[in-house]
Amino acid sequence: MKMQWCYRSAFLLGAMVLLIAPFSCTSSEKGGEGKESEVAAENLPVFTLQEDATFNFGTVKEGEVVEKTFIFKNEGKFPLVISNISSSCGCTTPEWPREPIQPDQESRILVRFNTKGKPGPQSKTVVISANTEPAVIELRLTGIVEGTSS
Repeated sequence: MKMQWCYRSAFLLGAMVLLIAPFSCTSSEKGGEGKESEVAAENLPVFTLQEDATFNFGTVKEGEVVEKTFIFKNEGKFPLVISNISSSCGCTTPEWPREPIQPDQESRILVRFNTKGKPGPQSKTVVISANTEPAVIELRLTGIVEGTSS
């Protein structure tokens, strides 16, 4: 019975140490935490669009497919990896590179918007998740879809 209590106590003590330890660390230098985050940010890839993040496609007729290729560059020191891209609706589909984008290399993201059944003003968002700072980048397609008269 004493052995079980001892093991339980050791387990609980270990769990408490693991929970408290991350919060009890302090930096010996004033502002040391900022320096660590600066160093980490310097080591991240940098996603830089070569144009505006919003593309206004103007006015199109319902049923047309709008396509826009966004060109970007990795201006960081390490490979840029896009882990996922999602869109605000199923009518907007992105295509992106699956392989890492090396430093100083350009690449493209193609976004297609199918206007079928989407009359009126439109604003479609594509959200990019990557190993960059910030980790989320947004692209947008805007414009007006003229409805078909029946």
